[in-house]
Amino acid sequence: MIIDGVGMRGVALGDAAGLAEAFARNRAFMAPFEPVRPDSFYTEDGQRERIEGVLAERDAGRIVPYVFVEEATGTPVGAINLGSIAYGPLCSGGIGYWVDRAWHGKGLATAAVEEVCRVARDELGLHRVEAGTLVDNLASQRVLAKAGFEPFGLAPRYLHIAGAWRDHRLFQRLLHDDPPPM
Repeated sequence: MIIDGVGMRGVALGDAAGLAEAFARNRAFMAPFEPVRPDSFYTEDGQRERIEGVLAERDAGRIVPYVFVEEATGTPVGAINLGSIAYGPLCSGGIGYWVDRAWHGKGLATAAVEEVCRVARDELGLHRVEAGTLVDNLASQRVLAKAGFEPFGLAPRYLHIAGAWRDHRLFQRLLHDDPPPM
């Protein structure tokens, strides 16, 4: 368990229906922070197709995807991914996450970010993890600050969110100063 009856585990194809319901339930709430998505994204088939792609990326070592699940009901209430994993002299990855609006402000995102940073350091040997937030997404910036991230820059027109190219604040957390694995 991560926090208050919610666990975090690797995403699976069996999560497609529950994630479709969670995304549909949170569609309007998340719209200002997400790319414009086709209606098919909010269906079980759309989520199954998305998860298949994510699992292929996982198997190639480029992403570590997790889902947050209410332990009592099995209902998905968010997700976090550690992606863009690079080794060699960079030893870095990037995180992205979302939390069901019913779970906002309860510490779930912070606990998940901290756990993913532990995995990145202890299991993958990464040196740093980075994240980006919309400039005005103060809640996500607070999550990152609580999890030990520091701002390191501004990326103009970084991602196409809510129908427009939007500026993002960039954050990083340095995990250790050991040399890269050979």
